[in-house]
Amino acid sequence: MTRSSDDFYSGAYARIVRFMLALGSSAAIAVLLRFGVAVAAGFVVGGAIAILNFHWLKRVVSALADRATVSGERQSSKGVVLRFLLRYFLIALGAYAIFKISPDSLYGLLAGLFLPVGGILIEAVYELYAALRRGV
Repeated sequence: MTRSSDDFYSGAYARIVRFMLALGSSAAIAVLLRFGVAVAAGFVVGGAIAILNFHWLKRVVSALADRATVSGERQSSKGVVLRFLLRYFLIALGAYAIFKISPDSLYGLLAGLFLPVGGILIEAVYELYAALRRGV
């Protein structure tokens, strides 16, 4: 792999975050126009939780990879599992609160949680395009 390829692929995380923000903004407007304020508010909250979760996941994976490569020791999985469960507990708590306030918002929240899927899909298409077009 050449240096330009390394630079290109190392920027994937930043591009995915930008794709998620752009997709989330445009989808929030579309949801607002089509389904109303309650569902759009749920979508924005779900998207924010998804982006925060994506960021936390990246930090955890990077930290574990750094610790494993530097020390060469097997890492304890207790803290990783606890943080994993805490993230999903917070999502469930947010979903319950939104459901109690406005059941329609729950649909928006669940749709917003899939925002990273869209960002990663756009990044995959972009990388395929770059590989075919520029040979990166």
